[in-house]
Order: sequence, then structure tokens, then C-alpha cells
Amino acid sequence: MKCLDRAMLGVLLALAAAGDPGAVAAAPAPPEGLEAVDQPWDGGQKIDLSWTLSPDEEPAEEPKAAAPGARPKPPQKKVELYKIYRSMEPDGYFKEVGTHTPAKGDYRERVTRFTVDKCERGEPYWFRVTAVGSDRAESAFVQAGPAVAVRQFFDGGRLWLGILLSAFCGAVIYWIIHARRGRPLKIRKIAGLEAVDEAVGRATEMGRSCLFVPGIQDMNDIQTIAGLTVLGRVAQTAAQYGATVDVPTCRSLVMTAARETVQTSFLAAGRPDAYREDDIYYVTDEQFGYVAYLTGNMVRKRPAACFYMGSFYAEALIIAETGNSIGAIQVAGTAEPAQLPFFVAACDYTLIGEEFFAASAYLSGDPEQLGSLKGQDVGKAIVGVLLAAGCLIATAAVVTGLPALTDALTYLRDTVLR
Repeated sequence: MKCLDRAMLGVLLALAAAGDPGAVAAAPAPPEGLEAVDQPWDGGQKIDLSWTLSPDEEPAEEPKAAAPGARPKPPQKKVELYKIYRSMEPDGYFKEVGTHTPAKGDYRERVTRFTVDKCERGEPYWFRVTAVGSDRAESAFVQAGPAVAVRQFFDGGRLWLGILLSAFCGAVIYWIIHARRGRPLKIRKIAGLEAVDEAVGRATEMGRSCLFVPGIQDMNDIQTIAGLTVLGRVAQTAAQYGATVDVPTCRSLVMTAARETVQTSFLAAGRPDAYREDDIYYVTDEQFGYVAYLTGNMVRKRPAACFYMGSFYAEALIIAETGNSIGAIQVAGTAEPAQLPFFVAACDYTLIGEEFFAASAYLSGDPEQLGSLKGQDVGKAIVGVLLAAGCLIATAAVVTGLPALTDALTYLRDTVLR
């Protein structure tokens, strides 16, 4: 029965082919004039191919109006796409590396282009291109080579990155020079830093100490460095008011840096004799062992002002709630997004993300730091303008459907903002 079924199927296929001469179409004519050259201004990993379209290649014809009630036939093309093959030998094994469908504009010039990526730098490559018909039959190939990918002095694909980087760096340099000449720079007031004097003053009036926690990371974390900058301001204010600053740390290097910071601040305040090295000490590297000491110390000594400046994780809510329970003024600052909600809920003032990093420039008034801060604001403004322009172009492209707007959006997304 199986043999009979197969025979019947073969007869039916033969009859169908005899009744419809176009059922088994011939392979399309091959493309012509294949050229392979190294892509200019790149990192040495791309080769550009260009070839003349197959003589059988033409845009899809618009479907003719179908009879009432009949299903319209889809547009027909003699060539569906082109297949690209690559080999490292002229007569070796050619591996398929991509397919390509010509754009509408390619039919006018009768030339199309394709870029082969991920080529090894300095190695010769040969390429073959075939045309694939509507029945998946492939034409004869056209071959070109060798082509060698070479690294250029400048990657043209990064041109816009270079322009934006030059604009950012130029803005920073300009504002640094501007600040060095003594011209005033307007910096927005940060409430958490303005509250330092109030918190230290309250601790002085109550005769209680100030607690400063520089986070749980080591000196290789930028948040720890930013926290020590704030510590310098807190320590200088405490020296002027005659208050005590208690700084327990969970890293030995942080302890050493904190001691130098506090000592320098007391010296700048004119009270080097009031500095006590034992107020800055090491506890433990263990996260929750350190937190257990902090909470116990806060309950026993009941500091009037607590500062949490640095990198915090699961311990953020524990120490903030403990400080809130003893009635202390709390000022926190961190760049950890997951911990910011806990500090905002439990502390009086919170430096959110970038405010924390801007604290050093805000407190020191150093021209280099102030100029860098203003230069970064210019960079943010440029990025904001680009994003706003992209949103407007995308909206207009959807509303109007103009191809020019779609092309502009693609260029902005894939080239300018890549």
C-alpha cells in the first residue's frame, strides 16, 4: 500500500507539472560585477560587498484587482533574495554569512550593497553571491576576492561619539578655566548639606556626640571617597562648635583615611588639640556584625546627629530605624537605588544619587571640582536635547508616516546615540 501511495503521489505531481508549465521554474540569472573591498574608517572587522542585480531582478509587481469574492494574489518576484558566502581560500569551503534583499532605491541604480561583519583583521577572504528564486532555486555564483580587513586610524562609526565626547570635555575645561579666574558659579543648594550645621549645632547644645558612618565598602568604592569628603565638613563644623565626632568603620583603610580627614579638618578649624584619634576606629569586616555594633552603640550613647554617607545595602533600614527611634537628626547619602527609599522614609535629609557625588564640589568650593560639575550639567543638557528630539521625531514619524522621518529616527538611534 505504501508503494502504491508513493506512485500515485508521483503521478499527481507529474500531472500538475505538465498542466502548469511554470510549476517548476528555472533558477534565476546570477548577479554580476561583484566587488569586495575593506570598509573605510572602521576597526578592521568589516568588508563591503557590492554587485549588479540579477537581470531577472525587478521590484514586486502590484497585485492586479481580483474578481469580486476572489482572494487577491500576492505580488510575485523572480528573485526573492541574495545569499552571501565567504571562504578563506578561493576554491575552499564557502560558508553562508548572510542574506540580502535590495532596498527600493537599489532598483534604480541596479546596484546593491552588503557589509560582512566579524572578519579577522589581516586575513584574506573570498566571497560568492547567488540569486535565490521564488521556488528557492539558487543561481550560479559570482565570486570576488581576495579582500583584507584593515584597521583604520579612526572608526567612522564612532564619529558622533567623538563629537559628543569633545563637547563634554570642552564644556568641563571651559568651566574649570571660568572658575579659576574667580568668576562666580551658581550651584543649587542641597538641603542635606545645608543641614550639617543644624545637626552638629543641636548635638553641641544637647552635649551629645555626632555619629558618622562611611558605608560598608573599602576605599576602592567611589561612594566611600565621597562620604569621606562630607566627613571633612562635618568634622570641621564639629571642631568649631566643640562637638565630638564618632566614626566607627568596617575597613581598616577607611579608618586610616578617616583619621587623616578628621585631623586635617580639626587643624583647619584651628583646634588641632581637640582631635582624638580613638574616636575613629575599626570594628569588623563582617556586615551584620558591624551593623549590630552600630545599633547597640546608638542605643547606648544616643548621638544627637547621625550621618550615613557611603555605600549601604541590607543594613540601611536597620541603622536608619534605630537612629529614628532615639530621636536623632539623620542625614543620609548613597548612590544605591535599592536603599534610597529606606533612607528617604527614615531620615530627615537624604542626598539622592548625584547629589551625593556633587557634595565634594559643593562643600569645598574648589574651582576644578566646581568647573567639572558645571561641565557635566552641559553634557546632561546635550543628552536631554537629543532624547527630546528623538521622541518628537518618533511621534511625528508615527503620525505622518513619512519615510524621511523614519530614516532620521533610525540614523539618530543607530548612529548618533549608538
